[in-house]
Amino acid sequence: MDVIRNPYAPGAGAPPPELAGRDPVLDAVRVAVARHRIGRSSKGIILVGLRGVGKTVLLDRARADAEADGIAAVVIEASEQRSLPASLAPALHNTLLRLSRREAAADAAHRALRALAGFANALKVRYQDIEVGMDFDFEPEPGVADHGALDMDLTDLLEEVGRAAQSADTCVALFVDELQYVDEAELAALIAALHRTTQRQLPVALIGAGLPQVRGRLGKAKSYAERQFDLTEIGALSPEQARLAIVKPALEEGVEIEAAAIEAIVARTQGYPYFLQEWGNHVWDVAAQSPITLEDVNVASDRAIAELDQSFFGVRFDRLTPTEYHYVRAMAELGPGPHRSRDIAEALGREAPAVAPVRSRLINKGMIWSPGYGDTAFTVPLFDEFMKRTMPDME
Repeated sequence: MDVIRNPYAPGAGAPPPELAGRDPVLDAVRVAVARHRIGRSSKGIILVGLRGVGKTVLLDRARADAEADGIAAVVIEASEQRSLPASLAPALHNTLLRLSRREAAADAAHRALRALAGFANALKVRYQDIEVGMDFDFEPEPGVADHGALDMDLTDLLEEVGRAAQSADTCVALFVDELQYVDEAELAALIAALHRTTQRQLPVALIGAGLPQVRGRLGKAKSYAERQFDLTEIGALSPEQARLAIVKPALEEGVEIEAAAIEAIVARTQGYPYFLQEWGNHVWDVAAQSPITLEDVNVASDRAIAELDQSFFGVRFDRLTPTEYHYVRAMAELGPGPHRSRDIAEALGREAPAVAPVRSRLINKGMIWSPGYGDTAFTVPLFDEFMKRTMPDME
């Protein structure tokens, strides 16, 4: 078949041709942002799920929908290497400049830009990655967001941002991906600042996404966080949704897929959106003609697994130290999980306290998480199978 017409999109964050089963999530985000815009009480929304379930795709689609409705979107991807203030400052700067071009919001946006200048100047010693050299265009506003304490300054700043949005009859929506990488103190400051804007009925909303450990990090950062945000679980697609994600793009190109081939793809991928795209991509390239057969799927599966091992799984494996990959290999020996931490330690021939630091490092790297006290699970679906392919035995 024509590889140029291949409809599947297995790239990281690439939107699939059919975003199956996610309309309720997008509707919830749309309503939440719209309520913020008119000053009505509404919780922020945080998408929580494993790698490969499409959180980034959903976040970007929600951002596009919001901008189409006139919402001022601030897009941030949190990083282990960069502080939240350093990521937030330039993104807010660009948004405020756009708001300042609206006549009704010009004065409020200018004041917010002065607050942003004070924010960056006050925190540049503590957060040295803030780009203080950027052209803020405005002198700092004395006494606003310039105390040098992140919690106070971020609260001041988001209040001014909220007033600028209110003057422009819009909402500033912070779309923050990879929330699990935000430092706990910075996360606490962000939650507190958003709590204040909610109390003031100012239109500032957080729409975030992160790995499952975000739940625990939010609770540790601020005890009231669970009442401030709706944490929406994003998981694998149902079998029916997975079939739709595979079949509909092919049919739109005039290609049919045999029932046995569809079921094989759904079984192999376990309904995870990224894997569905990877399998669909390889099956399309393997098949000579319509309809796509079970034999095509069997041949393509070897190629899909090899691609995943090199990219999706491999890039995460390469970040591990020898001690860490022996830990995750022991997890894999026990199966998909979750597993009791003591059982993993026993598989390594160690006591649980002795390997606890390794477990903590893996959680911080986003490789594993704790679904319950003493439990440990992979954040990457099917990673146990990859580890067994990569390290066939425990040695």
